[in-house]
Amino acid sequence: MATIYDVAARAGVSAATVSRVFNGSNVSAEKAGLVLRVARELGYTPNRTARALRMQTSNVIGLVVADIENPFFTALARGVEDVAGEAGFSVVLCNSDEDPDREVRHLQIAVAEHMAGVILVPAGGGSDVTALVERGRPVVTVDRALHGSPVDSVVADNLAGGRAATTRLYERGAVRVACVTGPEAAETAQLRSAGWREVFTQRSPGSDPRSYLVHADYRVAGGRAAMERLLTHPDPPDAVFVANNLMAVGALRALEDHGLRPPAFGMAAFGDLPYFPLGPAGIDVVPLPARTIGATAATLLLDRIKGSREPHRTIVLGNEPDRTPDP
Repeated sequence: MATIYDVAARAGVSAATVSRVFNGSNVSAEKAGLVLRVARELGYTPNRTARALRMQTSNVIGLVVADIENPFFTALARGVEDVAGEAGFSVVLCNSDEDPDREVRHLQIAVAEHMAGVILVPAGGGSDVTALVERGRPVVTVDRALHGSPVDSVVADNLAGGRAATTRLYERGAVRVACVTGPEAAETAQLRSAGWREVFTQRSPGSDPRSYLVHADYRVAGGRAAMERLLTHPDPPDAVFVANNLMAVGALRALEDHGLRPPAFGMAAFGDLPYFPLGPAGIDVVPLPARTIGATAATLLLDRIKGSREPHRTIVLGNEPDRTPDP
């Protein structure tokens, strides 16, 4: 069986150069091509287990999402897997269930298992990725940014999406558009409702936006309870912007309980609604490019794993349908 030294001797380079090629370190394209060609000729395969022990890392990426039951995160995971698998990395999927303590445990496992990096949907108001960063393990957050930490982020344009969806409801004749959004600590909930508030204060002067804004958990039950509360308002809304797809399903059920349905009662939702593949009639949907977000995050993470020292950045993607085609 060929060894790294056999490859080095045949290619006329040092064993260290061969090692750098297979570790993804900086090597000229000419030398890397020569080494890879010789390795194929000799049938050389690097010992991944030994490499992991030596470098205290592995070809495994952790993906921690907030709610695996939400189809948005399922599509996001597909995007991560598409890119990571092509690069020879495996993906371990974990669900925090929006619980900071569960998230901490998942991140501790990522450190203990020497994962190469982590793609994370931060739970609650923030996440502590210090242990990973201190060990040189890159982190990319998705859906929500992690301010104050040296990590990259990939998010949708939440503020613009909330603004556009609310504007469309008013343009269709609504007088008072309420807002059902996620937990107060979640950045997505804050930004989407901020977009709604901008339009509400302009289009519904004299109405207090605080009485038409309800925070709830990002699930069907949360959306249903929030919509029920809005329908008991002394001066109830005639339309609602719902800042999450699962919440929109709950809000729709609450409307039906009261004999109301879109488009007679206006509704806009952030993210494609599950269980309604063609979209329920009369509901305006702000698309979220979940799979593109995942693929973009995986590309950023792999660049960091390979040694990129570019300044950390936040990539904001437009609210458009996924461009990644199904095979």
